[in-house]
Amino acid sequence: MKVYITRHGEVPHNALRQYNIIDEDLNDLGIKQSEELREKIKNIKFDIIIVSPLIRAKHTANIINSNNIEIMFDDRIKERNCGDLSGKPLEVTNREEYWNYNTTIQYGTSENIKLFFKRVWDFLDELKEKEYKNVLIVTHSGVSKAFSAYFKGIKDGKFLNRGLKNCEIKIYEL
Repeated sequence: MKVYITRHGEVPHNALRQYNIIDEDLNDLGIKQSEELREKIKNIKFDIIIVSPLIRAKHTANIINSNNIEIMFDDRIKERNCGDLSGKPLEVTNREEYWNYNTTIQYGTSENIKLFFKRVWDFLDELKEKEYKNVLIVTHSGVSKAFSAYFKGIKDGKFLNRGLKNCEIKIYEL
């Protein structure tokens, strides 16, 4: 099975470079990015589109779903919960440590990275059991980091630069 993963289009907190747990919608650039992605993937025959239930992922999925494929939502591919970091600039943390699988640092009430990755890996383990040929996943940067760990391994544990940019797409074989 080919698994295509993409990150939602830009939202205001991405542009402001802030942590955020508010369920916000795409901004104008995010809509444009989604429309451009739709053109890139319009000829791929997806069996299903699985989407994070957050508004930004849903809106991206609706824009890129030019062939009216069935959409399913799954809470396990929601973004990592940043907890009380919400609304704060990304610079309030050591970003390398925040996305370090082996870290011993806990930033406020943010979701533990190992538990977060396990949540995403459980989703992928279940997806393996399905009979799909091509699956499109519309999700978040953090989830794409967990995908990278699942398919390419933990390596040095550093995931800051292993995530997708807005509306970037990556293909894995499951």
